[in-house]
Amino acid sequence: MKLRVCALYPELMNIYADRGNLQILRSRCEWRGIGFELTGATIGDSVDPEAHDFFYMGGGQDRDQALCAQDLVETKKDALSEAAQADKVMLAVCGGFQLFGFDYQMGDETLPGIGLFAIHTRYVAGSRLIGNTAVTANIDGEEHVIAGFVNHGGRTFRDTRQAPFGTVIKGYGNNDDNRDEGAQWKNVFGTYLHGPLLPKNVFFADKLIELALGTKLDPLPDDSLERAAHESARRAAGV
Repeated sequence: MKLRVCALYPELMNIYADRGNLQILRSRCEWRGIGFELTGATIGDSVDPEAHDFFYMGGGQDRDQALCAQDLVETKKDALSEAAQADKVMLAVCGGFQLFGFDYQMGDETLPGIGLFAIHTRYVAGSRLIGNTAVTANIDGEEHVIAGFVNHGGRTFRDTRQAPFGTVIKGYGNNDDNRDEGAQWKNVFGTYLHGPLLPKNVFFADKLIELALGTKLDPLPDDSLERAAHESARRAAGV
C-alpha cells in the first residue's frame, strides 16, 4: 500500500511552514509501513488525475499566487475537477484555498480560480486577518477542534450551497463578517490555517490518509508529542 501525493507548485506555494503538511503525511505513513510517493507539479506541468491519491497546495505571497493562477486554470483545472469528482483527496491552504474558488479580486486584477469551491475572494488593502485561530470541524462524523495560525489580506465569502470546513471559536476565519472557516466539498478541503496545519492536528492528517487510501489506519503506539503540539496550538488560540 502506498500514498501517492501530488504537490502543486511546491517551490512557489509554501509559506508559514506549509511544507510541514507534506512531511507529516510522509511520517504518518512510513511509521505504519505504508509507502509514500511525492510528485511535484509546477508551472507548465500537466496533472494525471489517476496517478495520485492526494493533491496538496499550500499558501504563497500574492505575486506567487498570480504566477500560479493562470497556469492552474489552463493546465490543471480539468484534471483536478476529474480527480475531485472521483473522490480523490485534496487539501488547499490559504492561497491555494483561494485559487480553488471561483476568483480572487486583487484591486484592478482578478485572478481566475478553478471553481472546486463555490467561493469568491477579494483583497482588502492595508487590512489583514492575523493570529492564532481555533475552529470546530466535523471530521468523520465527530466534532473536533482544529488549531492553527492565519495571516491573509483576502476576504472569502461562500455561496449558500457551499459548506464551510469549520466554524471559528477563536481568531479569524474566511472574513471578518461571519465565523466561516475554509470550505469542504466531497473530499476536497480548503482552509486558511497555517502552522503548519497537519502536524498540529494529526487526527486530521490521519483522516485524510484514510480517505485517500480507502482504509482504516491502525493507531500509532505513541502520539504524545503530537497531542502536546495540538494542545499548545489550542492554548495559543485561547481554547
